[in-house]
Amino acid sequence: MTVGILIVSHNQIGTELINTARQMLSCCPLPTKVLSIEINDKPSQIKQQLNAKLEGLDQGHGILILTDMFGSTPSNIACTISDRNDIRIVSGLNLPMLIRVLNYPNLQLDDLEQKALSGGREGVVHCHNSGCSQ
Repeated sequence: MTVGILIVSHNQIGTELINTARQMLSCCPLPTKVLSIEINDKPSQIKQQLNAKLEGLDQGHGILILTDMFGSTPSNIACTISDRNDIRIVSGLNLPMLIRVLNYPNLQLDDLEQKALSGGREGVVHCHNSGCSQ
């Protein structure tokens, strides 16, 4: 069972995050694609690109979409397909979230969504003079 991962982000944020994750893990254990959205992109063209990326990722076990910021164009475009049963969408993408997801390649879609949420939350810590804390 393999869930596909689609990163939908502004500019090259998603590309840089997946490249960094690949370097850290020495591989990418899940099929992953990035949809980068530029300021002048037209929503209708983005929607076509989104559908093409989803088709390329769909292996019958669902797709987890990670977007960089809720309420922004990448998130809003992704949410247009949120009614599909085989798709989960998580906004607020950060590197800890992505690493957590990629470290659990055998999980089912719902469980992988929960790993994304926990990885994102637990990856945000407060650092001060006496160290870092969550």
